Amino acid sequence: MTFSTTLRRCALPLILLAGAGSFVSPAGAAPSEREIQARIDAELAAQAKADAEARAEAAEAQRQAAAAEAAAEPPAQPEQHYETVPVVVTTSLGAFTLAIEVERAPVTSANFLAYVDQKRFDGTAFYRSFKWDDGTPGGFIQGGTQNDPKRILKPVPHEPTSTTGLSHVNGVISMAQAAPGTATGDFFIIVGDMKGFDADASQPGFAAFGRVISGMDVVRAIADSPRSATRGDGVMKGQMLEPMIRILTVRRKPAA
Repeated sequence: MTFSTTLRRCALPLILLAGAGSFVSPAGAAPSEREIQARIDAELAAQAKADAEARAEAAEAQRQAAAAEAAAEPPAQPEQHYETVPVVVTTSLGAFTLAIEVERAPVTSANFLAYVDQKRFDGTAFYRSFKWDDGTPGGFIQGGTQNDPKRILKPVPHEPTSTTGLSHVNGVISMAQAAPGTATGDFFIIVGDMKGFDADASQPGFAAFGRVISGMDVVRAIADSPRSATRGDGVMKGQMLEPMIRILTVRRKPAA
């Protein structure tokens, strides 16, 4: 706000309070009511104009400051995309498609694709469905070769999520293993989030290497399939599917 605007604002109440007797015309006569009102109206109009100009100046200053701030911000970075290979898993309950993370998890992905290309998963099964007993969200289905010596390849080196940047969230596929570096041809798919499987300072975790990109309803149907109350050893007791859900074929998806 300008100095003149402030001065007018301070002076105006005095004018309004002074009354007719304080106004003196050049000839020494008291001004009329009309003259007093005209002077008041003129002061009000001048103040309104000054206020409008001050608001306009403030708005322009704010606009310029915002423009300068926007110009100083770094440009938005494009979303990063990683190379994946689509793989279709066809089961007795239907098919779903995986995106295998060949760029972020190259070692584990190469192992899985070797089983795919050599058709070592054809005729295997999903044989396990884990759910929390208390109904806590999260779980997984497990399938693959079940350590069949005629199907398995050499164990693959462990590729932790702390290296790949992946996480065990809904739809992610990861390698089953007894210990880091023992994974062969068995895998599991997360239903819900199970981030406790991620690597951290206290544990190596499991090797995630892809995710379901379509057909998650089939994965959930497998997870909800009947389980045996007696089959399974140790912690796996009560988690074994009965009957098992057959894996008919696992193939790379042809290019569109």
